[in-house]
Amino acid sequence: MNRPAGNLLRSFLRRSFSTAENIDGNLQSSKVQIFDRDLKRKQRDRAAWLLNRKDSLVNTVADNLVDRLEDVKKTFPSALCLGGSLEAIRRSVSGRGGIEKLIMMDSSYDMVKLCKDAEKDLSSDGIETSFLVGDEEFLPIKESSVDLVISCLGLHWTNDLPGAMIQSRLALKPDGLFLAAIFGGETLKELRIACTIAHMEREGGVSPRISPLAQVRDAGNLLTRAGFTLPGVDVDEYQVRYNSALELIEHLRAMGETNALVNRIKFLKRDTALATAAVYESMFAAEDGTIPATFQVIYMTGWREHESQQKAKRRGSATVSFKDIQKEFGGQTP
Repeated sequence: MNRPAGNLLRSFLRRSFSTAENIDGNLQSSKVQIFDRDLKRKQRDRAAWLLNRKDSLVNTVADNLVDRLEDVKKTFPSALCLGGSLEAIRRSVSGRGGIEKLIMMDSSYDMVKLCKDAEKDLSSDGIETSFLVGDEEFLPIKESSVDLVISCLGLHWTNDLPGAMIQSRLALKPDGLFLAAIFGGETLKELRIACTIAHMEREGGVSPRISPLAQVRDAGNLLTRAGFTLPGVDVDEYQVRYNSALELIEHLRAMGETNALVNRIKFLKRDTALATAAVYESMFAAEDGTIPATFQVIYMTGWREHESQQKAKRRGSATVSFKDIQKEFGGQTP
């Protein structure tokens, strides 16, 4: 059942909150501006028209993320799905996690409309779905209002990733679950190399063409810094093959994953673009002529604190020493 407005949605909403200082009553950007959020919104508007529902990469990541609900015994009656692969997540959560009410939020009006139009094909699964245009950096969700927050391939475009994760934690009820998938630093490593070489050859220097991404070693720290308990991080790498570098760029556009850096050079010279494609093919092409692109996905899980959760014992409270364990099991001291 579709409810873009009404009592359900109003019960979840309140004023936007942000980790930035000096909000002054209006939505303001984070202090550190890495990404152009307005440009990213426009790119996602375009992606809504280019989206391929059979995109194997997007669907695989969404399924792998939602699969984590199968590892948890509890149910999550109310859930919030943040921007990124919204439509794929909506299909994946059907019949999983005991979800009864779902809010789907994206900064792109066109993406939200796309998901709303697709809802008629899923209305039989019994999930009461609402739709909201909003920004992950200023989450317009009431504190302690949802049992589950899911973000699939969207948070890596926020200027304040720890702040966005803190807001997600605050939106959760105690013992609520946070699930997120973001692209990691090894993503598009082949394209990064080709771009660097081509720019050095044609322009005598390097300009930012691909956004900076979080490293695997940072993910656990991000969860801890955001205040999540029982943090978990794991990584998958997917390799997608394309007929040409142009086909790769078209796929990135359809996912809304093209360059949105504030300090980007807005126009790419034709000879630099051709040189990038030539370098890419010469360095990475397979025997069949296709070129690979690596997508590293970092999966993160965390919980909002609750008294029922496991807690680490106080330091020094152990009653058995490692020496005793070694003696009992016949271990040798190195």
